[in-house]
Amino acid sequence: MRLAKGVLFITPKNGRFFAVFCRCGSELIRQIFHHRFPAGNREKTLSIDSSSRTAGAFALAIVKALTQSRRLIDTQVQLKEFLPKLRKSSWVSIDTEADSLHSYPEKLCLLQISLPGSDVLIDPLAPLDATPLFKALESKELLIHGCDNDLRLMYAAKRFIPSRVFDTMWAARLLGFTAFGLNDLLAKLLGITLDKGAQKANWTRRPLTEKMTIYALNDSRHLRALADNLRDDLKARGRTPWHEQICDRLIREHATPKETDPNQAWRLKGSSKLNRREQAILRATWYWREREAIDANKPPYFIVRHEDLVRLAETVIDKKRKTAWPAKLSNRRFKSLRDAVGQALDLPPGEHPEIPRTVRRRITQSEKLFYESLKALRDRQAKELNIDPTLIASRSTLVRLSLEDGDERNQILPWQRELLNL
Repeated sequence: MRLAKGVLFITPKNGRFFAVFCRCGSELIRQIFHHRFPAGNREKTLSIDSSSRTAGAFALAIVKALTQSRRLIDTQVQLKEFLPKLRKSSWVSIDTEADSLHSYPEKLCLLQISLPGSDVLIDPLAPLDATPLFKALESKELLIHGCDNDLRLMYAAKRFIPSRVFDTMWAARLLGFTAFGLNDLLAKLLGITLDKGAQKANWTRRPLTEKMTIYALNDSRHLRALADNLRDDLKARGRTPWHEQICDRLIREHATPKETDPNQAWRLKGSSKLNRREQAILRATWYWREREAIDANKPPYFIVRHEDLVRLAETVIDKKRKTAWPAKLSNRRFKSLRDAVGQALDLPPGEHPEIPRTVRRRITQSEKLFYESLKALRDRQAKELNIDPTLIASRSTLVRLSLEDGDERNQILPWQRELLNL
């Protein structure tokens, strides 16, 4: 691409160009380039009627747009061109972005993939079939930081189950790091500081801003160097098997659909203090909020906050208190909420929710002594290894391990059993 006397000459590299916005001083220029070049054409001339300074700035904006278009894979042709490089790669770093802060239900909005010499973004919201991509990823060890959410999103999107992962967050925890966020580790081990300004961005937005693009690419591009550093340290301390067991369990835990218990989903914090009729109101309003959130494509707490639903349920039938209707509802939404409450009030007592009863038995003296000895051993081992004691076993795990009729020993990992002499 070259600029001469206000005329922009573009030699086609890709097959198309996108909308480009450029601000030069007080002047805002908007041009849309979506040209397809016939085979054999070497050059396309596009006139820009503006000052040379503005034209120059506009040319730079186009360069940025073309750079992003090469990084962003959003067509089947681009994906097909990328896959051979992915299949040949000796390693793959990956991260994901979702829209849980802006949409409901949440969905996978972006895949960030880094290979040797290449960092790309793949747009799962674009009209492309990503099946070949996930097929190619199945046989790779994926380098990920804090993989729980990434594995969940990819399984929900394409039922994707990786064969192996190397989780840098869990590696850092096993090495005794107390600050194990990605930025913390990159700063401490590699001297790299990332800009996290786009962390809460709306990842359904297209085109991505330059800030969003940089943020997304940075989340995967440094993982190989970080993983190598941590992998060496794990091996030196003999903790590689521990890490492998944790990563394998994470894969297993996210290899099945997450089913929501309809009898538990609506039981929000504070619901246990409600009587059965009040719980019937809470259940009805929770399902009302779910329908409204899906229709509006907004997270439920943007419709009505959890605590406001509980407060409404406990004041509707209390004659001594004013009903705490949520504020700032539209007339339509307020009417539909009143209808939901009315239907709950009309339910016969037999259809009110049952109040869960937790059956607890007293632990025996021998179980108490065993718990105390396990906790002392856990704390001693954690101090010697310089790791968080809960990595070996949390308090609740220790309690379950101490029960004579429990099965917790088969639930913890082999390295944890070994440290606890079980």
